Amino acid sequence: MSEADDTWPEEGELLVCTVKGVKENGAYLKLGGYGEREGFVFIGEVASGWVKNIRSHLREGQRVVAKVVQVKKDRQRVDLSIKSVSAERKKDTLQTWKNQQRATQIMRVAAERVDWDAEKTEIISEEMIEQFGSLYGALEECAISETALSDSGFSGDWMKVVTELAVENIVPPFVEIRGIYDIEVWGSEGVHAIRETLVAVESVVENEEEVTLTCHYDGAPHYRIDIKAPDYSSAESAWDAANKIATKKIKSVKGSITIERL
Repeated sequence: MSEADDTWPEEGELLVCTVKGVKENGAYLKLGGYGEREGFVFIGEVASGWVKNIRSHLREGQRVVAKVVQVKKDRQRVDLSIKSVSAERKKDTLQTWKNQQRATQIMRVAAERVDWDAEKTEIISEEMIEQFGSLYGALEECAISETALSDSGFSGDWMKVVTELAVENIVPPFVEIRGIYDIEVWGSEGVHAIRETLVAVESVVENEEEVTLTCHYDGAPHYRIDIKAPDYSSAESAWDAANKIATKKIKSVKGSITIERL
């Protein structure tokens, strides 16, 4: 028996299951993430209302989301419910499952390219999960920032391979652009002019619901610009607009500005 087969789900846990067999009074489901372990869903827990023919709801090989109702280890039994899973939670659970499958496949491809065996792949994957919360979450961060792994303490040539695969295969929930403004003002306007400039820079996205731009003081004369957007096009547009207004503001006073993209 594998390690997965020797573990049990928790009551209340939502699982992506595969229908293994359909009977008149219910169906046997293979529990996703628990090896070959199976659970049973009674006909009354398949769907809301009266189920006249269970086969009109379930078929062998079908993938469903089920809630663990009861675990009876002494009887080697897991009772499940499909009808108690809301449409929203079903959608979220399936998406999480799909993300996990995608992340695992990406790491398999990475392992082939860097010549890792299964044990090494599992060790690195577990370390990534520990740092980022999930394997998919780690790859999402790689897709957002090419330094995500090194910033989290990882090292090695393999990071470039994993990051490239993440960028190619994962659409991040947002993209991030960072830059530094070195601003000096020699005239009497001084700090007031710098403050006005940064306020104007942040205002370039005030009508954009999904784009944020924040300015941070990193110690004179350095000011960090952070932009988050749903895609690179929106982020680049905000970056260009911010640079134009910042340059215009500083040129109107006795000062200088140097812009660097990080």
